[in-house]
Amino acid sequence: MKLHDTRLRRTFMLAAVGFTAAIGVAYALQPAAGNKEDPARRPAYRTIGWDELVPKEWDPLKRFRGADLGSMQDNDPRAAEMLRLMQDAWNNAPVNNALQDQPVRIPGFVVPLESAKAGLQQFLLVPYFGACIHVPPPPSNQIIDVKLRQPNKKVEMMDAVWVTGRIRLVRSTTAMGTSGYSMDAAEVEPYTEKAR
Repeated sequence: MKLHDTRLRRTFMLAAVGFTAAIGVAYALQPAAGNKEDPARRPAYRTIGWDELVPKEWDPLKRFRGADLGSMQDNDPRAAEMLRLMQDAWNNAPVNNALQDQPVRIPGFVVPLESAKAGLQQFLLVPYFGACIHVPPPPSNQIIDVKLRQPNKKVEMMDAVWVTGRIRLVRSTTAMGTSGYSMDAAEVEPYTEKAR
């Protein structure tokens, strides 16, 4: 492999691996089958997994199948155009309209956006460890912009958490990635495998 092909291949591979990892970890973070939420404790919130955020018919890699990345160099205009198209597709990924304003509980990892001395005030919730930090961000339909009612000093970068609140179809762009959803968190708690 030539050195000039390395960056282009790495970018596309990281994007593809990131999406694949998002789906894999999303299934790993699913509530265990048979575990039901305690209706006396949380009657209004339904536990969901990351797969519910992605419309079933959406295939993010469809337009890139058959692309011969090995024949392109970093300075190839076709490569630059493919990268632009990929970023555009992921930043504008479709959301699941049925989730609008639904009371939900979802597990994920914290990517801090806004904090103060009092604690964390806003973060992105992502489906896999390292998303938006060490690898390209996942598609926007796999990122939730979470705003806390009260600052929280116990939540830190890449903590695995459960977030409970109303999910909304609100797209926002931050330095860490574009989110397709937002939540005003009623509760943020450490992740445990057993759903409540």
